[in-house]
Amino acid sequence: MRYAQGGGLTDAGRGARERIWLQAVERFERGEKNREVAAALRVSERSVERWRRHWRERGEAGVLSKGSPGRPRLSEKQVAKLERELERGPLVHGWDDQRWTLARVKTLIGRLFHVSYTVEGTWRLLKRHGWSWQQPARRAIERDDDAVDLWKKEVWPRVRASRRPATDGSSSRTRPVSR
Repeated sequence: MRYAQGGGLTDAGRGARERIWLQAVERFERGEKNREVAAALRVSERSVERWRRHWRERGEAGVLSKGSPGRPRLSEKQVAKLERELERGPLVHGWDDQRWTLARVKTLIGRLFHVSYTVEGTWRLLKRHGWSWQQPARRAIERDDDAVDLWKKEVWPRVRASRRPATDGSSSRTRPVSR
């Protein structure tokens, strides 16, 4: 059973897969050969061989689904502690400025709970619990709006890369005149 690009199965898909596995177990118990089981369930013989090995080693529990691989690894109590630590700020935790980056939050989770998350997993965890990217509440006092407008009008048009002229091109590596 192949998975869609970029993902595993939904709960319904895992349930359907598990029903196939249980049908295979029934056939194993009746003494059917791998080839017969594979043909009846429309799966590969290699899959049936693997299922049979799991069934022999651990019984029916060996072929049952282990659940979603994406379940959260931090308990609600741990998430509450993480939120308290995030509110204390990065300075308290040894960083030299007041910016929480995903890499820093990932490191903090590792330090506090000895659990490893990816940067993307850290983002999903924070998003799931209502945290979002930070946006300054006010503009910097030093900002000069007139200077910004002047730069946009005069400097940017000069430094922006000019486009190529709209003429017919050639896909040849050699120049047309050298042919």
